Amino acid sequence: MALNFHQLHIFYTVAERGSFSAAAQALHMTQPAVTMQIQSLEDYFGTKLLQRSTKRIELTEAGRALMPFAQRSIDLIRDTDASMSKFTKQLKGRLQLGASLTIGEYILPRLLGPFGQEFPHISISMKVMNTAQIMEEILNHQLNFGLIEAPVNHPDMHMEAVMSDELRLIVGKSHPLAGARELVLADVLEYPFVLREQGSGTRLVMEEQLRNKGFDPADLKIVMELGSTGAVKSAVEAGLGVSFVSGSSVKHEVALGLIHTIPITDASFKRQFYSIYLKSALLPISAVTFLTFLRERDLQQWL
Repeated sequence: MALNFHQLHIFYTVAERGSFSAAAQALHMTQPAVTMQIQSLEDYFGTKLLQRSTKRIELTEAGRALMPFAQRSIDLIRDTDASMSKFTKQLKGRLQLGASLTIGEYILPRLLGPFGQEFPHISISMKVMNTAQIMEEILNHQLNFGLIEAPVNHPDMHMEAVMSDELRLIVGKSHPLAGARELVLADVLEYPFVLREQGSGTRLVMEEQLRNKGFDPADLKIVMELGSTGAVKSAVEAGLGVSFVSGSSVKHEVALGLIHTIPITDASFKRQFYSIYLKSALLPISAVTFLTFLRERDLQQWL
């Protein structure tokens, strides 16, 4: 019997998930099939790799020694797929991904056209939802991967920056600040704010930058919290307050003169967009191709 990557992947997943049943679910295999592959791997090395107990699987000393090699083999396959994805022009497949609101509503629609021209045989099914919902559907194997606006920390998730973006201060055309060419942050904070709801990626980035500059987000004069960027834009346009949103989300309103964006000279609201997927999962080559496409594009070129 020869050692193969499939067995290392199964071993890694069992160790990460802590049980044969959880690994079988993640790998879309039956539990007996997972058990058989682990036994074959142990026969190959001539030693036990996992200690089976009624509560949880634990690694033996040999299993702990094998784990970094199994991880490296998974990373190598991922890197290989990413490198080769640019050559797979005739690739066919269907992607199921989740995207948070700003990405799904304003970023990806403008990128899907160029992607479809380059890879016409890959179809995409996208769900627009918040980060918590995306993570839940990935964990339940309902989505291949997700695109989110702020970093998350989950033991089962792999996260990688794939695009960059910048939040911009927006004001209505009749707002007292509308004629300003540039501002400092302290001047802006004197005015009422209309913000996305607590926990949104956009709000998290804004609040983090305020703290970095010595301002407490709790001191903001928040007159309204809304569940979508579209609602925030409408409220700002109506003169209810100012806000920070992705510059890509207001290009239409700025072009029509309904909203003004004003540079902040003493603060940067640049941020990363992230892809997330299960650490134990190997993405289909179509998904790898899509993520490679995003990484290699200058986002501002398309927005």
